[in-house]
Amino acid sequence: MDKKLGLLITLFFLFFSIFVTYVLFNQQIRIFTRASEELQPSAEKSLIFAWPLSAKSDGQEKVTINVFVRNEKDRSVENRTVSLITNLGKVEPQIQTSDKSGKATFVLTSNQKGTANIQAVVDNQIYLRKTISIKFD
Repeated sequence: MDKKLGLLITLFFLFFSIFVTYVLFNQQIRIFTRASEELQPSAEKSLIFAWPLSAKSDGQEKVTINVFVRNEKDRSVENRTVSLITNLGKVEPQIQTSDKSGKATFVLTSNQKGTANIQAVVDNQIYLRKTISIKFD
């Protein structure tokens, strides 16, 4: 009988200590296990900007396009490949890697008149929700 009682007491303290550890350290465990989410780019939070929004269609005037790769917590994500899709003009470079601030910079030129609709793609799979349009005259 003493061995059974000793085993039950040991099991009780084992489960009790697991329960207490879970209750006390649940938040820290969640933060530790979700650290990889910090590195996932967000299609909704990432940004795309351009300046100027209109340019001459002479193939010389340049429009600077900046893409800021952000995660769900609106923090910058570095070392992600970014590319642009456009229906008009030429983008250089074709692929850029985001820096420490999550920024990737491109230049757009065009020899044709019209409106260039531009969308950014991160890691060839995440299409940013925000797009921009540049008018070439």
